[in-house]
Amino acid sequence: MPNTEFPSENDAVQNRSAEVNPRAGTLTGEQRAAITELVDSIEPVSEELGDLFSSHGQQLAVVGGPVRDALLGRASNDVDLTTDAVPQRILELVDGWADAVWTVGIEFGTVGLRKRGLQLEITTYRSEAYSPESRKPEVSYGTDIHDDLLRRDFTVNAMAVHLPGHEFVDPFGGLADLRDKVLRTPGRPEDSFSDDPLRIMRAVRFAAQLGFTLAPEVAEAARDMADRLTIVSAERVRDELTKLMLSPDPRRGVELMVELGIAEHVLPEIPKMQLEIDEHHRHKDVYEHSLTVLDQAMDLERERGHGPDLVLRLAALLHDIGKPKTRAFEGGNRVTFHHHEVVGASMSRKRLTALRFSKDVVGQVSTLVALHLRFHGYGKGEWTDSAVRRYARDAGDQLERLHILTRADCTTRNRRKAAALSRSYDDIERRIAKLAEQEELDRIRPDLDGNEIQEILGVRPGPLVGKAYRFLLELRLENGPMDKDAVAAELRSWAAEHLEQEGRRAQ
Repeated sequence: MPNTEFPSENDAVQNRSAEVNPRAGTLTGEQRAAITELVDSIEPVSEELGDLFSSHGQQLAVVGGPVRDALLGRASNDVDLTTDAVPQRILELVDGWADAVWTVGIEFGTVGLRKRGLQLEITTYRSEAYSPESRKPEVSYGTDIHDDLLRRDFTVNAMAVHLPGHEFVDPFGGLADLRDKVLRTPGRPEDSFSDDPLRIMRAVRFAAQLGFTLAPEVAEAARDMADRLTIVSAERVRDELTKLMLSPDPRRGVELMVELGIAEHVLPEIPKMQLEIDEHHRHKDVYEHSLTVLDQAMDLERERGHGPDLVLRLAALLHDIGKPKTRAFEGGNRVTFHHHEVVGASMSRKRLTALRFSKDVVGQVSTLVALHLRFHGYGKGEWTDSAVRRYARDAGDQLERLHILTRADCTTRNRRKAAALSRSYDDIERRIAKLAEQEELDRIRPDLDGNEIQEILGVRPGPLVGKAYRFLLELRLENGPMDKDAVAAELRSWAAEHLEQEGRRAQ
């Protein structure tokens, strides 16, 4: 492999970087090794591809996230390349060399390919901008890598490594900003956010994901231009929000969204919680309480051996969004939020649907929001087995998440009360586990199926069979498994009473 060249060894690149941005730094030995490792990770494909483009008079470079992550010591699954060749020229160059080629993103200048199991994306140097009313960017191609890096979102993503030769390019001080853990834009942030308003969301996502701060001018521009997010497709906003929620510090991202007015256009229910006092009078406000619940849910997520869980984290953040709509003032300066879990479940469903989350995610989050208060009726363990069965059955496949959410929802500073709540939940989990062993709670069915119901009652398929089935399900939840003769007797008794009532109503 050729010797890697770096800024300290390449006066032309170093001088150009200094002219454009005096903060441009030089790589440390560890960073040089990281860049070498990045290039090695795509060898020999990268060398062959670089030689192929170079021999035809075209430029090629690894760019953006993979370079940033290599310098941060983070793993990256992406291999993003940039070139001065237009898409049709890229297709001509890789024809016969690549094992497979796809053109899904070709309208935005991107060609995908696979070589020896390695997937690459090559994008033509470009600039893109949104017209005031457009939801799709207008793309134009360029011929200079400097101009291509200038149009990228942040300086830490505006670094590249040329192939072949491995020359490191950093014209806007991305290396220095990596060191300082700050997000800046290569040009004016107003221009960057105007070109692609989604970068406003990306800024807070990177803050949560990388632990970076926003440069003052970036934060100011994000605040002033937050309403531009309304022209971005819901799907793109959803994807950024998902990455933010799955980051190591989603709380930081949410706080920035609220602070900069971004949440008003993405999750407007969140800032509305800031002035709502929690019914326990133990928290600054419902907003702070919800962020604490999110933090504690993540702690429990890790303690229980789970990976980052989007559904759980969304449910933790949204579990109390129904409180502003249900707040009522009663005697003695008492504030109530009756049925806020029901209202919150409906609001969660509506918001997540608008953001184009999948039906599964929408349904799971709204179920958790609807059930998050159910445990508080448990008291000192006086629930019957039937009540425990209903709790587990209503949660269904969300039971483990409900366990975590309910535990995380305890944010009281009263240690005795917190310990009592924890013991109570330990108890209900033990009871659920015991009943599950005995009865397979997640697959509870009536002791008689539809055919048996029809046979015992002497009826054909119809509404009566459905009503009988629901009656037997409640009987099963109340009593647990029963002898079939006993169940048949209960069914006949129910049917006789039910038919008698129907007859009286018909008269």
